[in-house]
Amino acid sequence: MTGTILIADDHPLFRQALAMAAQGAKPDARIAESGNLSSALNEAIAADDLILILLDLKMPGAEGYSGVALLHAEKPGVPILVVSSADAAQAAREAVRFGAVGFIGKDADLSAIEDAIRDALAGKRMDAPKDAAVDPVAAQIASLTPTQLKVLLGVMEGRLNKQIAYDLGISEATVKAHMTAILKKLDVHNRTQAVLAAKALGLSIVHH
Repeated sequence: MTGTILIADDHPLFRQALAMAAQGAKPDARIAESGNLSSALNEAIAADDLILILLDLKMPGAEGYSGVALLHAEKPGVPILVVSSADAAQAAREAVRFGAVGFIGKDADLSAIEDAIRDALAGKRMDAPKDAAVDPVAAQIASLTPTQLKVLLGVMEGRLNKQIAYDLGISEATVKAHMTAILKKLDVHNRTQAVLAAKALGLSIVHH
């Protein structure tokens, strides 16, 4: 099975290295590259044969784990392998919480990255952390639709419903309906609690 592997990283040299590793792990794959989160989302939505996303946590448009969460919401069936220079133990836990299947440090050598890509393509997942206090909230965030997630991120930026409606090209009534659904899914009563729940998870604001 051929397919597309999306590499989302803002460093051209590192994208090149990841492309080599991806090609080594799956020689017949098509490689798509993005240098920021919005183009990565566009690429992910456009590619109907996407088989894997290699994602750097820290790139333009992405704060915290919002990149993982947004890509996972758009393509829930596509494995996301996070490749990052962040503190591995902590970042791996958080990345898996938000929908990634695995995590590999940027300091790993090419063969280790190739192995991680093979594992992700084979359907292997890193075990999700057993952090009972936070995991139910993570599962609730993961259950939000892409639009609901964008509405929640707008609320976290302190934007009003009408501003969020304008940003997303939807009506204010639709934003309110999404907000009602978000509060229900997160099992909270108001916008402030929703923001606190999202922040407790390390979901940070996306700056456009």
